[in-house]
Amino acid sequence: MGQNLTLIIPVLGALGLVYTFWKTNWVIKQDPGTERMIRISNAIAEGAMAFLKAEYRVLAIFVLVVAVLLGISGSQDLKESSPLIGLSFIVGAFCSGLAGFIGMRVATKANVRTTHAARTSLGKALEIAFAGGSVMGLGVVGLGVLGLSSLFIIYSNMGWDLIKVITVVTGFSFGASSIALFARVGGGIYTKAADVGADLVGKLEAGIPEDHPLNPATIADNVGDNVGDVCGMGADLFESYVGAIVGTMVLGAAFIGVVGYENTNQFGGLNAVLLPMVLAGVGILTSILGTFFVRVKEGGNPQAALNWGVNGSSLIMIAASYFIITWMLPESWQYQDMLSTAPQTMTANGVFFATILGLVAGLAIGFITEYYTGTDKAPVMKIVHQSATGSATNIIAGLATGFMSTMFPVLVLAAAIMGSYYFGGLYGIAIAAVGMLSNTGIQLAVDAYGPISDNSGGIAEMSELPKEVRGRTDKLDAVGNTTAAIGKGFAIGSAALTALAFFASFVEVYNKTHPDSMISSINLLAPDVMGGLFIGSMIPLLFSALAMMAVGEAAMDMIKEVRRQFSDIPALKAALAVMRKNDGKEMEHWSQQDQKTFHDADGTAEYGKCVEISTKAALKRMVLPGLIAVVTPVVVGKFGGAEMLGGLLAGVTVTGVLMAIFQANAGGAWDNAKKMFEAGVEIDGKMYYKGSDPHKAAVVGDTVGDPFKDTSGPSLNILMKLMSVVALVIAPLL
Repeated sequence: MGQNLTLIIPVLGALGLVYTFWKTNWVIKQDPGTERMIRISNAIAEGAMAFLKAEYRVLAIFVLVVAVLLGISGSQDLKESSPLIGLSFIVGAFCSGLAGFIGMRVATKANVRTTHAARTSLGKALEIAFAGGSVMGLGVVGLGVLGLSSLFIIYSNMGWDLIKVITVVTGFSFGASSIALFARVGGGIYTKAADVGADLVGKLEAGIPEDHPLNPATIADNVGDNVGDVCGMGADLFESYVGAIVGTMVLGAAFIGVVGYENTNQFGGLNAVLLPMVLAGVGILTSILGTFFVRVKEGGNPQAALNWGVNGSSLIMIAASYFIITWMLPESWQYQDMLSTAPQTMTANGVFFATILGLVAGLAIGFITEYYTGTDKAPVMKIVHQSATGSATNIIAGLATGFMSTMFPVLVLAAAIMGSYYFGGLYGIAIAAVGMLSNTGIQLAVDAYGPISDNSGGIAEMSELPKEVRGRTDKLDAVGNTTAAIGKGFAIGSAALTALAFFASFVEVYNKTHPDSMISSINLLAPDVMGGLFIGSMIPLLFSALAMMAVGEAAMDMIKEVRRQFSDIPALKAALAVMRKNDGKEMEHWSQQDQKTFHDADGTAEYGKCVEISTKAALKRMVLPGLIAVVTPVVVGKFGGAEMLGGLLAGVTVTGVLMAIFQANAGGAWDNAKKMFEAGVEIDGKMYYKGSDPHKAAVVGDTVGDPFKDTSGPSLNILMKLMSVVALVIAPLL
């Protein structure tokens, strides 16, 4: 069964973990700065880890219950292997959770070290922030490849047929998806409850600068950057990464025994099954190489440096993919999938072109996202100008930008889907998803760099470091906002292709395990299919509503707590009075008594109570959205049948993609419009800055967009994939 090659794959996964260990040690050895900076950083780290431990305690119960249910269920053919599906589920959940833990731990150490480096050098600050992000990126891909390939090797030696082996391995993807959804939803609720409370009370009502130590919600806000954008995004891409590989393996198994394909049998006919794991393993190498391209000099452009890393890695991956695919697959063979009316000629070159289409589509969606969310770009400038007439016009412009931003990414996805099917059939669509995710290591490194930079700016503000330090961290943070938006676009695109691969795999596994009731096609005119389609189309809207309501309710609790502290803590109350008294004056022009009153309030805010509010709100309100994703496919499949379940998956995927793009891009555009005011922007010949009425309107828009881009929007990626992988797991049981 291709033992030599299958043993090399986990070695490549282990290499990613070795790189992670090396970079972790390098980050920890960097200077963390002053005692005050270290104290603030420790508070953020303790809050992040406290949330993670509380979340994992809840998820451990869920994982054990689902694993037991998977272990005791199963068709007659899968009875002996059902306990191992449960075991695979636990391993997948553990690897996903471990990846989040590793990334969070290093991110909360890299933030303060980035701040200290920014005191003297932009280049050094970027190096540390990106190193922290690369730990998350390479940790995710390393654990994904190592865990998946190890399970495949173990189960392949148990004497089962290949479909049973892959069906059992699918439990790994199910476990990863489950943890990812709760991490995304829970982290998103946490971070946005803190962010909204900090913005509305701290900035608008009290007039306190962002990340100021007088704001009781500021530590919870900085903790939220990590639990939402580091741990949440890592779990999201981990399950996309694993899911794309598993879906392609299922479809690749269909080639075994096909005339022409057996000409390539150096791995026992497993070439098409092993190919996605090999590409993923080589992608680890190219991602590591790409990290060495990220360098910037003082006064340089951090965005250009990060682009060099991603683009360099992508070019190396394209070249490597050609040699791998043409080596592992025959020059041509005949195959007829469930959608074709006659056998079609498949070629190694066609599979390569499908892979490149996926990779290029991912990059294209990233560039489109950058246009709609980037500072100084036309869509964001439109929101900036419409902020001059108030909050209402700002929100209208942001909503319009989000809706408009769906067009080009969807056209790119449609072209990638049709093109990859033309070149490689359903297998081509699945391998396109693998191609898009092949350099996930560096894509996620660039994305995780963003919250580290954001935290570093917060620490600079709370430590009252010189303005030039905050200027450097703001430059890194502005780029981080763009990379975060690009990362969300990339995650959405990969989710669409991965969900489609799972959809095709679901039909393939169902047909293999139900030869008497095979699905040749899903007829949209059939009432049960149409019913499933409408139900599926409704789920993303219901899911988004629950996530938004959760943020709103949690934010209300946070706002009440921040207001209470401003009212009940004498030192905070006195400091606010001094700020209002000296409004518009630099602090060096305040009286000595006013300066003393202001500094005496430092550290008197009860940060822990705000952290506790966000933690409890996230854990309480993440359960219902998660259960909807897991239970709905089971109920529809049980009572409506396989065809209705197929309609459900189609509806979820289409509506989910549109809603995810809309929410992520609208939120990103609102955020950067607000940041443009903080740097100063000209509208109709007049300059506006932080604190102006248009800036306050932009803050309101950003507050509306926060749960869009960081809670409900990105969580829809996982909703689509989780429902599809649940359908794949239960396919033999229907």
